[in-house]
Formats: sequence, C-alpha cells, structure tokens
Amino acid sequence: MSRMMNRLLPSGVALAAALAWALAAGALLGGCASNSSALSDTRYDLGPPAQLANAAPLPVVKVLDVTAPETLGSDRLIYRLSYADAQRMAAYATSHWTMPPAQLLTQRLRGALSSRGTVLTGGDGVHAPVLRVDLETFEQDFDAQTQSHGTVSARATLSFQGKVIGQRTFVARAPASTPDAAGGARALAAASDDLVAQISAWLGTQALAAAQ
Repeated sequence: MSRMMNRLLPSGVALAAALAWALAAGALLGGCASNSSALSDTRYDLGPPAQLANAAPLPVVKVLDVTAPETLGSDRLIYRLSYADAQRMAAYATSHWTMPPAQLLTQRLRGALSSRGTVLTGGDGVHAPVLRVDLETFEQDFDAQTQSHGTVSARATLSFQGKVIGQRTFVARAPASTPDAAGGARALAAASDDLVAQISAWLGTQALAAAQ
C-alpha cells in the first residue's frame, strides 16, 4: 500500500501545484474585475467635472476632437500588469467606457475651457487659435497585484493660421482606490481632470504670449 502511495505522490504534488496556480490566477483576476462587473457589462464615464480653480478668461479658441491611436479607439477599459509584464496590455471583459476615451476627453476639455471663454469646434468658420490634442495613454497601471493607478498622457498643439504657437506633452496620474475596473475608472477620471487642468493652464500662458 505504501508503494502505491509513493507512486501516486508525484501526481498528487503536481495536482496540488496546479491547484495553487489556479487559485493565484483567480486571485489576480479577482483584483482586476469586481463581482458586480462579472455579472453584467458595466459602463463608466468620467463623472462630474472638476472645477478649475482661479481660472482667468481665455480668448476664443477652436478645440478639435481629441485623436487617439488605434489601441484607444474603442470603449475598452485597458489595464497593464506592470509588475508582471510591462509590455503587455489587456482589457476588462465586462467593464467598458460609455464611449471611446478620446471622445470622453474631448467633452471634458471643451466643457472645462468653455467656463473660461468661447470654445468653437473645427467646423466653425471663425478665425481663431486651434487646439489639437493627441491622446497617447489612457490606462490603469498595476504596480502590484493590489495597487494601481490611472495614467493619462497627451500631446497638445496650439496653432493659428497654420503656424504653431506652442506644443507640449502632458502626463497625469492618480491612484486607484480599489484594484479593479471601478477603481481604475475613478483613477482615470481624476487623472483626466488633472490633465485638462494642466492643458488649460498652459493654454492661458500661450494665449498671453501670442497676444504680446
């Protein structure tokens, strides 16, 4: 009987190891998807906009639709497990944005700038400085299995009558309160507000420089 148990022991150990790996993988997936989102598709937007503090008036500006690379061209909520493989991106299966991130950021940016002055779109025939924003990063980044943050980066270009007035790349990060899609969505909303505030402040300095 003991010989039989010894022959069965290696397969039992392998089974236990496989079970342990499966439990670890399950815990990791649990950190990347909430119970509510596992039951049905959950949709997120950026929530109520933050108020820009001490915002001086701006001249008329055309704000073009924010552009984005193909990886950000859908409503997927993207995350990256940097602690495991920093080059690999993934998306939550049952959690999405209400629209692609570039569209969400376009709404956010126009709404914030309209509180400081007249905001036009690219289709308006009025001669005015043109703001173009190219979204580069919009993802939840996991530094550890239970720790993550939202990262948003974009390049802003201000031009007038075909001449570039100024250009700058902005990066904003915000910690996620929970290691799941809901925490990622909140973190990305906070990072988006930070990015918009940075662009708004920069736009004010560019407008002053152009007026001199």
